[in-house]
Amino acid sequence: MLVVAAALFATQAFAGDPPVVNAPAGTLRGEALEGVNAFRGVPYAQPPVRELRWRPPVPAKRWDGVRDATRFGPACHQPPPRPGSIYAPDEALATSEDCLSLNVWAPADAERAPVFVWIHGGSLVAGSGSEPMYRGEALARQGVVMVTVNYRLGVLGWLAHPQLSAESADGVSGNYGLLDQIEALRWIRNNIAAFGGDPDNVTIAGESAGALSVMYLLAAPPARGLFHRAIAQSAYMISTPHLREAAHGAPAAETTGLELARKLEIRGLPRLRAMDPQALTVQAAMAGYFPLGVVDGEVLPAQLVEVFDRGQQAAVPILAGFNEGEIRSLRFLLPPAPADAAAYEATIRAAYGELADAMLRRYPPANLDEAMLATTRDALYGWTAERLVRSQTALGQPSYLYYFDHGYPAADEAGLHAFHAGEIPYALGTVDSTPPDWPKIPDTDAERRLAAAMQGYWTSFARSGTPVARAAPPWPAYGQARAYMAFDGAPQPGEHLMPGMFELVEAVVCRRRAHGGLPWHWNVGIISPPLPDGAAGCP
Repeated sequence: MLVVAAALFATQAFAGDPPVVNAPAGTLRGEALEGVNAFRGVPYAQPPVRELRWRPPVPAKRWDGVRDATRFGPACHQPPPRPGSIYAPDEALATSEDCLSLNVWAPADAERAPVFVWIHGGSLVAGSGSEPMYRGEALARQGVVMVTVNYRLGVLGWLAHPQLSAESADGVSGNYGLLDQIEALRWIRNNIAAFGGDPDNVTIAGESAGALSVMYLLAAPPARGLFHRAIAQSAYMISTPHLREAAHGAPAAETTGLELARKLEIRGLPRLRAMDPQALTVQAAMAGYFPLGVVDGEVLPAQLVEVFDRGQQAAVPILAGFNEGEIRSLRFLLPPAPADAAAYEATIRAAYGELADAMLRRYPPANLDEAMLATTRDALYGWTAERLVRSQTALGQPSYLYYFDHGYPAADEAGLHAFHAGEIPYALGTVDSTPPDWPKIPDTDAERRLAAAMQGYWTSFARSGTPVARAAPPWPAYGQARAYMAFDGAPQPGEHLMPGMFELVEAVVCRRRAHGGLPWHWNVGIISPPLPDGAAGCP
């Protein structure tokens, strides 16, 4: 039916004319780029302002006439970027509660092309689908329809509160940003054929909080069937608050909402809804509010680790990985260094007990900085990436692991070898569109070859579920050999990445889960609480 719709609704523009698409959502006029048609700022849901704040998204109504789609829509409300951050954009983002829009880049001759949906990162606090590094011209020229999505951030996107739950037909609150992502995927299912995309071949992809969102979508029953493959770059499978009960060292999400209102000295939902959205966003962040998904039994049925352990996630192929230097650009996640190697060893032994010898072998004190960087990297990103490919492999799905270990002069000189998000411009083909303080990627044949290979792998995975790149080695599935692809100057396949890493982190996580009162994310290494004694079923 949707294939027929594409033929009926798509309007072929004459040479030199802007492209016009008549989709089920309405008629759009976009911009013709070199071989690519771009449509920006397309609403997929109604503005969640005032009376719709903290409610599930409402599908956008079909508009009349021809809608201009040549400009990006505003970003969702977010605090100003951290001063000196390499991730800060070159100019302040225009923000609004009327931010639920998406952007489409399609090959000019697209017909049932694979669809690649990029979910931006930013800790669920910041970011936008309009950021130059996420723009889709390069991947569209590789034959995919690329879509970027805005979703509600911070307190406006993730707040849980008893009064909000009382308003809900399902008796739950929180997860509004995730519901936005699901609504965007519904819009794509219903409309993307008009742009030449195949609604039956959709890949969701993201980095950092975007990859956390990919995992939420894999776990969320309402998202089932809306996508067919997944790419998770630097995902982190951390513990998640429950709606009405304290769990794993975190208070109930509703309790956190009540405490935030107390800190802001605002009583009752009407006053919260009446507050200026940008002021609310900034004040909530300053008060220590940190957004995460909520285990509510409806959108997120259980902790991510539990969903994946039970095999209840979406059974789709996955491509997942992490970077050697994840924490080099995220040093705020590290505690102060110990005085010396002896202090480090004593602290590790006191915290990890019978697992201390394994910790010290894996993260030896000979170089304290590198040991601490690697400990946090593996606990957050390395363990998660391998857990994802192991879980999907267990479901019988083709699964592919990568390790990005690529450095270049500007990054290495800044002490940022293979830093967090450093793979994005290579995979998305945006090496000339990085933020202003990002270490400049040199324009060399070697860099271009690496970028071409990664784009080839990513787009072929979106096309068929198998990553293949021209003039690059075959990428073996993870399988029993625990195969992976390393990106270090050039793609290089290998087996059994970082032997012992996954098993060690899994043992720590298992014991913390069994204890029930401890989170299992960045409270590791020298700031780890005493590790609980071995529990039944834990290594």
